[in-house]
Amino acid sequence: MQRKFSRNLDEIANIVALTEEFFAREKLDPTLRPIVDLCVEELFVNMVTYNLETAEDILIEMKARHPGIEVSLTDFDVERFDPSELAPVDINAPLENREPGGLGLFLVMKMADSIHYEYRDRVSRITFFADRKTDDV
Repeated sequence: MQRKFSRNLDEIANIVALTEEFFAREKLDPTLRPIVDLCVEELFVNMVTYNLETAEDILIEMKARHPGIEVSLTDFDVERFDPSELAPVDINAPLENREPGGLGLFLVMKMADSIHYEYRDRVSRITFFADRKTDDV
């Protein structure tokens, strides 16, 4: 299943509805939904917030990979940004010593079972796979 979403944070409700529809149709383990919803929301928000050089819609694709799910977010006409190359977030540092940002992507990297980044011809694609239950996180 794939669908494009405008670069607007109001689209999050529609994205959650897409996830709900996909999980029901594919009969996926509902305990994976919180992981998928958090990862998709965080990646989508980052694309909307930081990739300001484009007005192109963001493509979200979901594929059942039983027992889990593969999700890709594709952003068009943007600069390269590989989330796996970010410096690790020190979650043990006192708040006053932390730099703002990065915690959402840190959670995505921890919650997804795998994450893959592709970039070519100004097209950025982040794909993650989830197949564990939320109590494994």
